[in-house]
Amino acid sequence: MPPENLSASPTARKPRIGVSSCLLGASVRWDGGHKRDRFLTEALAPFVEWVDVCPEVAIGLGTPRETVHLLGRAEDPRLVGTKTASDHTEAMTSFTRAKLDELAGLELAGYVLKSDSPSCGMERVRVYNHKGMAERRGRGLFARALLERFPLLPVEEEGRLNDDVLRESFVDRVFAYQRFLDFRRGPLTARALIDFHRVHKYQLMAHSPRHYSELGRLVALAGTSDRSELVLRYGRLFMEALGEHATRKRHFNVLQHLAGYFKDRLDADGKRELGQAYDDYKNRVVPLVVPIALVRHHVRALGVEYLRDQTYLAPSPKELAVRNYT
Repeated sequence: MPPENLSASPTARKPRIGVSSCLLGASVRWDGGHKRDRFLTEALAPFVEWVDVCPEVAIGLGTPRETVHLLGRAEDPRLVGTKTASDHTEAMTSFTRAKLDELAGLELAGYVLKSDSPSCGMERVRVYNHKGMAERRGRGLFARALLERFPLLPVEEEGRLNDDVLRESFVDRVFAYQRFLDFRRGPLTARALIDFHRVHKYQLMAHSPRHYSELGRLVALAGTSDRSELVLRYGRLFMEALGEHATRKRHFNVLQHLAGYFKDRLDADGKRELGQAYDDYKNRVVPLVVPIALVRHHVRALGVEYLRDQTYLAPSPKELAVRNYT
């Protein structure tokens, strides 16, 4: 019977993603406005559960309000008002500590931060010295603590998600992390770990063959090691692997591995068609979705059981179309 599971690997629940409230359209900006992002609110929203946070409103700053900025050393700045020099650092630090404790209980699968924000900016936030000169070397106070507290969490800024490669990477990591969270909540048997690793084989190989090999060595210890600790080590390495961008060369290598499952099943025309799709992708004539669609067709038609649940074939919902441009 032909395999049936060729959709994105299901998750036990929709991934919960933290997000700066203004990106969902909440009027919480200093000027009373918002920064509603269409990709987040229209494309991604049906597939995730948002957990929105506005740190500046949460610490009691009104809307509209005096703007704030980072002042001092980039490594340890203060959050102060631009006109009154009111210092909000302690209030932000106290709120952030409590909020991150709350978020830890929600098991987020990702976070989208507002770029350039002195509270939420992930990188290149302006930090002013006492002469009023600014350098783009800072990180928002809330964002800094978030990244330190949850090092495995896929985190991006909304502006960077306009980049096709970064958007694909973020979305795929979110759904992969949700699958890991689902796995971690279940019985941590050796078989469960082996199966989790198996279905992610080619997705991992596309990102980092080195990490895939290291993860395989961890899985080999599943019957002999403290499994709880082993799963934690696996999770760290798993997300580290997916944090490396999957290059065209690595994708092409994985596609060739997949072709090996069809070599004795396809006729000459079928092999020629598949090879042409691969070459077109390699030469940047078509996006990745084209050879993947053909592989999925052959998996279905030929009943290739081993590939039917490989996350590489659909790491995230097809409606997001993140592979249509890479």
